[in-house]
Amino acid sequence: MATVDNIRNGLIDKILSIKNKDFLVALDKLITSSTSESDIIELIEAQKNKLEMSEQDIKNGKLISQEAMDKRNLEWLNAL
Repeated sequence: MATVDNIRNGLIDKILSIKNKDFLVALDKLITSSTSESDIIELIEAQKNKLEMSEQDIKNGKLISQEAMDKRNLEWLNAL
């Protein structure tokens, strides 16, 4: 399996051989958009509120173990 460095170097070699300006511009847009825009996620107000509520639950010790949650879910499913 190729390492990240090998893949990157192979791509660089291929890019250096491209003479088509339009293709290079399109490739540049693709790379730029995939690295900068995909890392930023804008949350809506309702999502921010839910996260704040979760933080408060954690601070107040309102937690349940995964095992207890699994048991609760099984009981709920069996009641259907």
